[in-house]
Amino acid sequence: METGVYIISVAARLLEVHPQTLRKYERFGLVRPSRSVGMLRLYSEEDLVQLKIIKTLVDDFGVNLSGISIIMDLIQGLDEISIIVNHINEHNYESNRYEINKKLKSLISQVIN
Repeated sequence: METGVYIISVAARLLEVHPQTLRKYERFGLVRPSRSVGMLRLYSEEDLVQLKIIKTLVDDFGVNLSGISIIMDLIQGLDEISIIVNHINEHNYESNRYEINKKLKSLISQVIN
């Protein structure tokens, strides 16, 4: 996880949104900026990329925040599955295929539900 470097006013300006919009996204659980000692929200480059995706989904595709939450969960689940599949391919695990399939099925059901 990257360390936050942009305070909310700078992040909002970079994204061309109101700071309240970023607070709303945080309340909805779509982004989790780090906090400074004084409890200021600090947004990382990774947070800004995620926020640009959210902004595009809202502005260009009309997706509501619940839909965005589902999309982001699916993306995260697919990323996890991709990591496991790449690990399997790199190490060619034949003997442990049952456990790997069990883990993949579990991840897929979490993504779907």
